[in-house]
Amino acid sequence: MIPVTKPFLPPQQEYNKYLQGIWKRRWLTNMGPLASDLEIKLSNHLCVDNLLFVSNGTIALQLAIKALGLNGEIITTPFTYVATTSSIVWEGCEPVYVDIEKDSLNIDSSKIEAAITKKTCAIMATHVYGNPCDVEAIKKIADKHNLKVIYDAAHAFGVKLNGNSIFNYGDISTCSTHATKLFHTTEGGFIVTKDKSLLKKMDYMRNFGHEGPITYREIGINGKNSEFHAAMGLANLKYVSAIHEKRKKLTERYNLKLKNSNVVNPLWHKKSVSNYAYYPIIFESEETLLKCIDALKKNDIFGRRYFYPSLANSLPYVKTIALKNTDNISKRIFCLPLFHDLTIEKVDLICAILLNNQNK
Repeated sequence: MIPVTKPFLPPQQEYNKYLQGIWKRRWLTNMGPLASDLEIKLSNHLCVDNLLFVSNGTIALQLAIKALGLNGEIITTPFTYVATTSSIVWEGCEPVYVDIEKDSLNIDSSKIEAAITKKTCAIMATHVYGNPCDVEAIKKIADKHNLKVIYDAAHAFGVKLNGNSIFNYGDISTCSTHATKLFHTTEGGFIVTKDKSLLKKMDYMRNFGHEGPITYREIGINGKNSEFHAAMGLANLKYVSAIHEKRKKLTERYNLKLKNSNVVNPLWHKKSVSNYAYYPIIFESEETLLKCIDALKKNDIFGRRYFYPSLANSLPYVKTIALKNTDNISKRIFCLPLFHDLTIEKVDLICAILLNNQNK
């Protein structure tokens, strides 16, 4: 079977070295030495100053909303994973959807201002598949209307824009380090902000609000992560460059084999370079997409309709809205298998099946 993704695992003996230390210390969680070390190493690797390692990417979004004191409407994208919207609703705010750009698949910044009301408090945009949003336009709008900006950068590990880490944009940026991601800690995520006082606030919040053993500074939750997850992150971090290079080669092979096909790729930001986290393709029609999915399944190959269906018309707890580009793209987009262990030969097989079934 060829799945859409498969977690990278470091050599087991390297992970075991970290486990030996955990067994010796018996410090399993509550920001132990490995978790603290991972925060430092991630900050250095990503060239960011203020980073918190948390239990997952969804908690990161919820902490961001809570820490910024948001209350009211948050303008967001319907073309993203459900966690983006559910975090808004979970924190008592209302998501207001804006359509996406048909080329980049990111939120269309030219349509944001029309969605702003007296109740609008923030913009939460997703860097879809790691592709940077129009951060400059979003900042101008946010500054003009005194809005906060949160970026869901779950897919954007290692992405830079104008030579600057994508995590340095917005009031807060969040990332997922779930097992399916390019860089993972099995389960996990992190938060980045340029505001040191805001980081300190979220540091209290991820640990129940504790300021000391018997005193509390903020309302909090259990957003910490364990030493076992930090160990996986530390072991994996040294292989990020190799992972990136392998994914780049696989992507280039897909590009070569599919260059004369009827599928297209989303348009990547011209001032950024892909981190090769995903390989999304857009079919001419949903009919062709479904035909190709069926053919791939018959060969034990499983991609993913990521993101389908549109959140704007599939969630029972938000208002339904029709959005032309989102509705159109979500029916025709498909992510092909892409992971470190995938071979060139299997990429060729996938492409051959796609080409054969597009032309029937």
